[in-house]
Amino acid sequence: MKIAIIGTGNLGKSIAKGLITNNAITSLYLTKRNLDEIKDFEVYKGVTLTQDNAEAVKHSDILIFAVQPAHLENILKVIKPLLTEKHVLISTIAGFSIAKMETIVGEAPFIIRAMPNTAIAVGKSMTCLCSNENGKQRIKVAEAIFNRLGTSIEIPENQMQAATVVCASGIAFWMRLIRATMQAAIQLGFDAKEAQELAMHTCEGAASLLITTGNHPEQEIDKVTTPKGCTIQGLNEMEHKGLSSSLIQGMVASFNKISNIKTNQL
Repeated sequence: MKIAIIGTGNLGKSIAKGLITNNAITSLYLTKRNLDEIKDFEVYKGVTLTQDNAEAVKHSDILIFAVQPAHLENILKVIKPLLTEKHVLISTIAGFSIAKMETIVGEAPFIIRAMPNTAIAVGKSMTCLCSNENGKQRIKVAEAIFNRLGTSIEIPENQMQAATVVCASGIAFWMRLIRATMQAAIQLGFDAKEAQELAMHTCEGAASLLITTGNHPEQEIDKVTTPKGCTIQGLNEMEHKGLSSSLIQGMVASFNKISNIKTNQL
C-alpha cells in the first residue's frame, strides 16, 4: 500500500512504527515541519520524509491525517486540487466531522474517520472507524490497515467522541492505573523495576483473560475472591474510596471536554 501520514507527531509516529513493523507498506511518506524530529525513520526502506504535503499526496493512495484539529482545514484546502478517484482520506482528528471534511473536499472522495490509540506502535491499538457514504466502499481498506496494527471496529460517527475517550484517552487512564499499582508494589517491598514488571504483566494478563474467554470481568473476579479473603477486602476498600466512580467521572469529564471542542469548531 502507498500510504502518507500527514502530520507525523506522536500519534503519526506510532502509526508509522506500526506500519513499518508489520510490513504494511509499499511506500510511506511522512510529513512534518521539523524533519529532525522524525529523522529516525530515514533508515527504513520505502520511507520518505518531507515537509511538502503535496509531494506526499501525489505519491500515495491512502492519506492518513494526524495533525492538530486547527490545521486540518487548511491542509485539506491545499491538497484538494491534487485529489484523484484513487485517494482514500483517513482522518484521526478528534472532533473534526466527516460533514466538515466534505464541505472542504466535496462528497465524492472516500472519507474515513479512524480513532486509534498510541498502542498502534506495538500492534495493539483498539481503533474505531466510520465513513461517509462513498467511504463505505473503502472501509475494508482501513480495516485491513488497522487490523494489522491491533483490532478495529466500525461504529456510527455519533459514537466517535465517546470512542476517543474510551480508546485513545483510555491509554492514559490505564497507564495511571498501572502506575498506581506500581506505587503500591513499591510500598509493599518491591523495587521500582520489579514493581513495573509485576504491574504491567498482571494488567496484560487480566485483559488477555477477557479477550480469550469472552467472559465478563466479574466472572474472572469471582475466581480470585474467596469469602473473607484478602482480594475482596482490597476491592471493597477501593470501592469505598471511589475507584469505579472516579474512573467513570473522569471519562465523562473527558467526553464533555471533547464535546466542547467540537462545539467551538462548528
